[in-house]
Amino acid sequence: MMEKSNFIRTIIEEDLKTKKHDYPVTRFPPEPNGFLHLGHARAILTNYNLATEYGGYFNLRFDDTNPVTEDTLFVEAMQKDIEWLGCPWKNLYYASNYFDEMYKRAMLLVKKGMAYVDELTADEIKTYRGDLTTPGKESPYRHRSVKENVRLFEGMKNGEYPDGSRVLRAKIDMASGNMNMRDPVIYRIQRAEHHNTGNDWCIYPMYDFAHPIEDAIEGITHSLCSLEFEDHRPLYDWFVKHCEMPNVPRQIEFGKLMIAHQITGKRHIRKLVEEGVVDGWDDPRLITLSGLRRRGVPPQAIHAFIETLGLPKSQGYTDIAMFYEVVRDYLSQHARRIHGIIDPVKVVITNYEGDIETLEAPFHRDREDFGSRPVAFGRELYIERDDFLMEKPNKKWKRLSLGIEVRLMHAYFIKAHDVETDDEGRIQTIYCTYDNATRSGTGFNERKPNGTIHFVEATTAKPAEVRLYENLLKEDGSNAINDASKKIQHGFIEGNVDMHEQEAFQFTRNGYFALDPDSRHDALVFNRVVALKSSFKK
Repeated sequence: MMEKSNFIRTIIEEDLKTKKHDYPVTRFPPEPNGFLHLGHARAILTNYNLATEYGGYFNLRFDDTNPVTEDTLFVEAMQKDIEWLGCPWKNLYYASNYFDEMYKRAMLLVKKGMAYVDELTADEIKTYRGDLTTPGKESPYRHRSVKENVRLFEGMKNGEYPDGSRVLRAKIDMASGNMNMRDPVIYRIQRAEHHNTGNDWCIYPMYDFAHPIEDAIEGITHSLCSLEFEDHRPLYDWFVKHCEMPNVPRQIEFGKLMIAHQITGKRHIRKLVEEGVVDGWDDPRLITLSGLRRRGVPPQAIHAFIETLGLPKSQGYTDIAMFYEVVRDYLSQHARRIHGIIDPVKVVITNYEGDIETLEAPFHRDREDFGSRPVAFGRELYIERDDFLMEKPNKKWKRLSLGIEVRLMHAYFIKAHDVETDDEGRIQTIYCTYDNATRSGTGFNERKPNGTIHFVEATTAKPAEVRLYENLLKEDGSNAINDASKKIQHGFIEGNVDMHEQEAFQFTRNGYFALDPDSRHDALVFNRVVALKSSFKK
């Protein structure tokens, strides 16, 4: 649910109160030329929540008016992302479904003397348009007769002219202070196979023309878009009016969600994918929705993040650390907790005899509804390498060292008495004793351990590849790729926990990790979603 007050909500409530509309109808209209990212989540959730909260509905429409960059791969990926966010649409539309109607409306403008076929090149059109301090200059083709423009526009449609040789322009005002109103191009010749219509068309409408026509056809009441389209609103209204559309939607702009120091441009991501810098559009280092899903971010956390930010009229950059702080807060309450060792060193309990013992541990100390799981304990264990200090520790050290006793979480006290190292001095095995009178839950309090550490029993533990992610870009402002953005380690997790793909767990002191789709039953792979500690300063 969105926050209870924002300027768009006020507009909708007023429209319903005055009976202008019975209910709101909104849409999310992406161009299928890449993958959706976190910034799109604001638009998706805003359109979906505001429509459904007031008894209306939400459409998904693919603005597929540029066949050169669009693909069914992106269409399918976007649908999957929006479903994953939990925003079901009532109707699925394509702009290309309206190509016949758009052509008719454009021809209506031609016959009304409000559009003309221009033969200036793209560079000439740009020069003739002028700038913010210089009025535009009329094209020498601007005053062609209606009859000639009808013939030429039909010729464009019928493929009589080469690509780029002619365009259809709206005839508005070359002296307008709004550059968008200076006879904008509304159709261009472009021979390319379309993912939906094949080769049926060789002319395609421009976004500024297509978008208001689509909204009006679908009966959109509130056309919500980002602030960059504010200056396009007069053109939006002009097309709806002069194309004589039966429905009149209202365009309303809000601040785009922009995440600082993150790559979101589709062209840039495509290059990274093609060059193998990232592992596909769903690489967990990207903030594409598919990347966040693979990383293990729950959709509910994205909802919470968007709600936290509110819906501003202005736009600015948001720190990615703020997003991960919201994700961390969500997972702290909703993720099961298990023992995962990501940099293991072996521990041998020299005075342990007998079979593997089964202990009991809760999945979450504050969530009884999560239940508990069996935890194995035996002679050989794994602990985190940085939970042991070879040198004599200071008083602040609260983990294991030679001659120092600690509690194994949910288990017993152990004390280290010897270590075995390799030729380079790296510790291979730590030898300890344990006290079987100190089992967790027995109330033993005769002495206080030097802290508590987690472990996994070696013979029942499952091996796991652990992928540790950092920001893809260096944080020095250079926008260079961070070569240390992905680190792979090999560790172990408890062997008695059922889990499903992309479920996030808290690995005790190591952070939150989610099962990656690369996992197999005998080869688990985990992605770090977020660390336990935040770098975000509120």
